Amino acid sequence: MTAAIDISGLRKSFGGHTAVDGLDLVVEPGHVHGFLGPNGSGKTTTIRALLGLIRADAGTMRLFGHEVPHELPKVIGRVGAVVESPQFFPYFSGRRNLSLLAGVAGVKRRRIDEVLEVCGLRDRARDPVRTYSLGMRQRLAIAATLLKSPGLLILDEPNNGLDPAGIREVRDLMRSLADGGAAVLVSSHILAEIQQVCDAVSIITRGRHVKTGPVSELLASRDEHDVRVKVSDLEEARSILAASGLPVRLERDHLVVSDIADPAWITQTLSRRRLFVSELTPIAPDLESIFLELTGTAPIPGQRLQVGEARARVEADPVVGAEEPFSDEPAEANA
Repeated sequence: MTAAIDISGLRKSFGGHTAVDGLDLVVEPGHVHGFLGPNGSGKTTTIRALLGLIRADAGTMRLFGHEVPHELPKVIGRVGAVVESPQFFPYFSGRRNLSLLAGVAGVKRRRIDEVLEVCGLRDRARDPVRTYSLGMRQRLAIAATLLKSPGLLILDEPNNGLDPAGIREVRDLMRSLADGGAAVLVSSHILAEIQQVCDAVSIITRGRHVKTGPVSELLASRDEHDVRVKVSDLEEARSILAASGLPVRLERDHLVVSDIADPAWITQTLSRRRLFVSELTPIAPDLESIFLELTGTAPIPGQRLQVGEARARVEADPVVGAEEPFSDEPAEANA
């Protein structure tokens, strides 16, 4: 089966800054593929090049087997994309905006009602877009991309501005499209959502490919059989377990024990010393921890980093510096 997206050796620079450096990416039909990386890592530049919005310096790109940008007109009708903040006529209703787009694309009017229903906008379809929330505008943008029933849907931060219910709707939509045979490429910083919906992910940093694979395999490869242990005297429990040769570290209110084949052994060992376990929980690896490790944004050993701080570091991308001279969306690309 021909890949929906096939990128090999993609390179793109702006001035003296290399935004994408020899990137490879393959997205198969029937799959939701996560495209992950810190801000400034080259995600949006890659998507822009793929859609013919900017010219690549080197490499090959194909959509459904057709080389981009030379053969883009042959396949652009099979591609839907939400790459930047959606732009609509603010004083027109959502339905009228979609009607205008449908007329240009030669799409039948009944399709408008279908996409409004799919994106949860039917009840607000006649209201002016200027009254829509950011999340509703995002849904309207997705509805616009679905008018052509695309075989490939590209979504750059589709959950921006959505409430939990809206996020779930977008997740279900991506999954249903893939189950129907379409390919979905999604870039998002909400890694818990990516873990739930994606079949595979590609992780990049500084424009270079770091890791690609099925989500299940990535998670399994990082499973170190860690166990969270809570007990009344953490220091004494740590000493006992460490003396037995187990890797153990002290967190704020619990211990983390690694390489333990039988967690029940911990309970038995500590109870003999009159230390009784109040919690014994396996710690499963998650995509966020893998992402932070592979992109160099994980906490320094011994340094506690709250979730909000970790996300802030991802946004700032300390790998390339919080104050980059060029962003992922340079001014040249908007011309």
